[in-house]
Amino acid sequence: MSVSTPLLDTIEPDETPVELSGNISSAKINSNARKPVVLTPTNRAQGSQMATTQSDAESGIAGIFRQSAHPMALFFLYFFRISAITVYVISGFLTDDYVLSTVMVVILLAMDFWNCRNVSGRTLVGLRFWNQVDDDGESYWVFESRDPSRPANPIDSKMFWIALYVFPALWTSLLVVSILKLGLSFIPIVILALVFNVANAVGFTYADRDAKQRWANSVVGGGWGLGSLGGQLITGAVQKGVGRMFG
Repeated sequence: MSVSTPLLDTIEPDETPVELSGNISSAKINSNARKPVVLTPTNRAQGSQMATTQSDAESGIAGIFRQSAHPMALFFLYFFRISAITVYVISGFLTDDYVLSTVMVVILLAMDFWNCRNVSGRTLVGLRFWNQVDDDGESYWVFESRDPSRPANPIDSKMFWIALYVFPALWTSLLVVSILKLGLSFIPIVILALVFNVANAVGFTYADRDAKQRWANSVVGGGWGLGSLGGQLITGAVQKGVGRMFG
């Protein structure tokens, strides 16, 4: 190798370079190019069904039991009442045994009456009532209520009063249907159901009114330091207002 020969001229290329001629096809570039992806910020996945408001998230039967402070008591309150009406309605289609269907309905009504009076009312709304006879032979009603500083859960209270007033109306409609269809054999069952349901409704209504009146007495009993005359005036006004609102 001569000293005067440039070094680059002595290196042989590994591959023969291919000359490119012509214009690059724009169609080919477009076909191989990836389409741009536009990312849009969002707070939820597309196509998923999610609640947009708190009312939607807490609606439905499952939401009611989640918000309830005593879901088991609320469940059995509606379970016994719905079961009694369901057995009464479908017993004629499933069996011809009148005695069996009557016994089943009466048992469910008795369990509902005891549960509503002793468990559901005390647990869900903090109310209880019973009839007591004194030494002189006179009977009177006794009402119990929870401390006003511990109010009941609003969902429990609402669902309890709905059950207390709606189911007597349903049994009343069934009584009308039995009379119109001349189903005299089923009328005693419906009357017994009405007696149980109306007794609970009336008892808890008076217990609630008594609790509100005693709460009014405890709040304004001293008249907030206005003296005996001011306390009497305010107590009388509040008691009169509570009496007009609740009976």
